[in-house]
Amino acid sequence: MIDVVCGARPNFMKVDPIIRNMDPAFEIRIVHTGQHYDHAMSQSFFDELGLPRPDINLEVGSASITVQTATIMKRYEDAILNRMPDAVVVVGDVNSTLACSLVAVRYGIPVIHVEAGLRSFDRCMPEEINRILTDQLAGLLLITSSEARDNLLAEGKSSEMIRLVGNPMIDTLLRLMPVAMESAERLSENPFALVTLHRPSNVDDPRRLSAILEALGDLTELEVFFPAHPRTLGHIEEWDITIPDRISIGKPLTYLNFIRAQAEASVVITDSGGVQEETSVLGVPCVTVRTSTERPVTLELGTNILCPDVSGIVEAAAKQIKNRPELPPEIPLWDGKAGIRIAASIENYIGAKR
Repeated sequence: MIDVVCGARPNFMKVDPIIRNMDPAFEIRIVHTGQHYDHAMSQSFFDELGLPRPDINLEVGSASITVQTATIMKRYEDAILNRMPDAVVVVGDVNSTLACSLVAVRYGIPVIHVEAGLRSFDRCMPEEINRILTDQLAGLLLITSSEARDNLLAEGKSSEMIRLVGNPMIDTLLRLMPVAMESAERLSENPFALVTLHRPSNVDDPRRLSAILEALGDLTELEVFFPAHPRTLGHIEEWDITIPDRISIGKPLTYLNFIRAQAEASVVITDSGGVQEETSVLGVPCVTVRTSTERPVTLELGTNILCPDVSGIVEAAAKQIKNRPELPPEIPLWDGKAGIRIAASIENYIGAKR
């Protein structure tokens, strides 16, 4: 039996292609940590992706990083003591990724990390710490792009542990985009900017968050839609931050609605790693409100630009819109078949361990 762990919104799109392509001879137990507890950020994703219901839901909910990580560890330990898996597959860089990896290695259970080796080189980001530590614990490192291999080798990992498999999130995007374009709601008939922000560096400081919203209000040529993370909405209300009239702010979109919104946006303004990847595949201009990114391929392609100074958001958006590619760029192995390669790598790894 193999545990496949998911907990936060980006994880669901990554585990779906893995589960779909695993040989039925390998029993899969889906472990949902409940790190994202809002319906639009959790259950609706299982529904729209067609994922099986989780076998285990740890229901940890929202908390500080320390409390959330500790709660996941305690509840996941109880789960594996009830029935020990042969391996644990974790994806991405959320608290659930690290927490379940730590529990697994304590019991000698092999850890497989999907999306290994990504680095922003900014240790102020909690996700960077999660990535680094998970890669140190994992026995199989499945990477989305070539620079991840260089990062892992520089950290002393053996090349025999690393497999270039592509990007499973793009599998889900390509599979469901036709469905989204046919059935999902359209945000607007007019040119618009789509905004997603959830990083603590952007939304946990009232002055920073206020400055970002003020800058978004200066996008006078565009409508601005901001489906906000629950924590972001909570901070806006708690701090009584003024929202410019131009900004339509609301709850998170379902997956199908969100990917249609991305595809039709004039520009996407974000601090999400996954959104940087999706917009690059779609050829949609992206502005990332951060000082660094663990997805440097998106910068190299020109589909994404960093904008650490919020006063530059309007200029950065205009630049990206002007330089929009005629056709989406091709990225090696971001071809909708990563799930097949990942499943084969997992099966071979587990088979060799038996």
